[in-house]
Amino acid sequence: MGRSILDMGGCQSYSSSDEEDVSALKANYTNVSLFKLRNNSLHLVPSAEVKPYLTDHFLSRRITDLDLLTLSALPHGLDQQEWIATNTVSFFQHTTLFFSALSDCCSITTCPAAKSSGNLLYEWTDDQGKKLKCSAPIYIDYALSYIQEILSDERVFPTKAGSSFPSGFIFLIQKIFVMLFRTLAHLFSVHYQDAIAVEIHPQLNTLFTHFITFSHTFRLLEPSETAPIDELIAVLTC
Repeated sequence: MGRSILDMGGCQSYSSSDEEDVSALKANYTNVSLFKLRNNSLHLVPSAEVKPYLTDHFLSRRITDLDLLTLSALPHGLDQQEWIATNTVSFFQHTTLFFSALSDCCSITTCPAAKSSGNLLYEWTDDQGKKLKCSAPIYIDYALSYIQEILSDERVFPTKAGSSFPSGFIFLIQKIFVMLFRTLAHLFSVHYQDAIAVEIHPQLNTLFTHFITFSHTFRLLEPSETAPIDELIAVLTC
């Protein structure tokens, strides 16, 4: 299993109103699974690209009017690591759904390189430290597989009552958030028109806004990582 190119390194409950809001939002995200398209070093390559994801008409579409800042905040009485872990699993599941929904448009032919806005290229680093230039679907498959492995590790994401999170927990969460961010950045930068075509852009807008708001709340992403799509982030979170 590869590792990120970046070198970063019983259940508790919350209020019923918060739980209902979260459940409703997750249900709307999950609707993406009903759609299927028909028919770690960074390298900046100059580009005069068009950015369809900055078109107000499409970007303003959301699936909820909930205050995502409030929704991201730590609920009273809940352990912060538990809250971050729960949301990390949710963001992973829904990011995976979106990539699956758009996978017919993201192939080694259409996306021979993993890139974001401005033709910023992402490389994968394997276990031997070798940097690999790979297509977007392969890079994303590496990333999502790596995240799944971490989420399934009982030592990192304990599920047994009385178990505690490891000392390096936040370090691993930051690593996961980088991979999820790069996946979503690719979908926005390259496949936003495809999302519009199957009318899942409101869900994608909402998921990304929630993801970025949550990452800002708990400082899980470095500004240098998100810089390539700062314009999009500014519009979504204003």
